[in-house]
This record gives sequence, C-alpha cells and structure tokens, in this order.
Amino acid sequence: MKQICVFLSVLMLCSCEYFNVKKTSSEAILKEELQTFNWSDVDAYPSFSECDSIETKTDRKSCFESVLTLHIWEFLKQEKIVVTHDISDTIILSFRVSETGDLKLRNAKIDSLTRHEIPEIESLLYKSLDGLPQVFPANKRGQQVKTEFELPIIINIK
Repeated sequence: MKQICVFLSVLMLCSCEYFNVKKTSSEAILKEELQTFNWSDVDAYPSFSECDSIETKTDRKSCFESVLTLHIWEFLKQEKIVVTHDISDTIILSFRVSETGDLKLRNAKIDSLTRHEIPEIESLLYKSLDGLPQVFPANKRGQQVKTEFELPIIINIK
C-alpha cells in the first residue's frame, strides 16, 4: 500500500506539468499578426465616386488612375503653353493619399528639356489638382490607410 501511495504521489507531481497553460500576451499576438500580412498591398485602392460601381480591385485602380490622368490632362489642355522646340516627354508624378482622402503631389520627375521649355510645368501640375473630385482613401483590413503611388503623364507638344 505504501508503494502505491508513493507511486500515486510521484505520478501526481509529474502530471501537474500537463495542466500548465502557456499564457500569450496580446502584444505577442499583435506582433505575430503584423508580421504575417503584406504591408505593400491594400485591400481597396483609393477611389473616386465614379469608380464605386467597379467590382474588381485592378479595374478600380485603373479607373482611379484614368480619372486622375484625365483631370490633369484637361487642366493642362486649357493652359496656353508655348514652346520653341517640340516636346515628347513622360513625366512621373509621385502622389500620396492620406487616411482622410487628401491627395498631394509629392514629387514630379521632369526632364531638363521640358523644364527649360515649360518653366511653370511643376506649378501647373500642382494647380491641376485644385478642382479634383473627392478622393476616398485606400483600405487595409477595414481601416483607412495612407498610400503612395506613381503616375506617368505623357506630354506631347508640337
């Protein structure tokens, strides 16, 4: 009987380890979750109201870029730009859309010949964004997030 009691006591002391629950902090769960998803991709791209009816993500992105490009092109078309040499250039515009939907032109990569022929081109590009329709920000996991993107604009003046 004494041996059975000793055996049961040893068994109980050893088996207590199986009932230990490993506690995980919320910070550890958050850290693991943040490492698992792709930060460079969003669930929904920035959008204009004209693009709301489009279902697919890539088509909606194309719609956003088309509306923005058309708006800039129509503004520049109304300006009287006089040049001494023909210009055929692709300007790369870098934009940022904030969490609240504010679209800002961050940078414009413009060829030196284009800058020489149209010294006011950068200010015209900034002005072209003044009458832009409301921009809806990008979404990531149900949250509005800021995004940055580049948009090529082709300039042909003859």
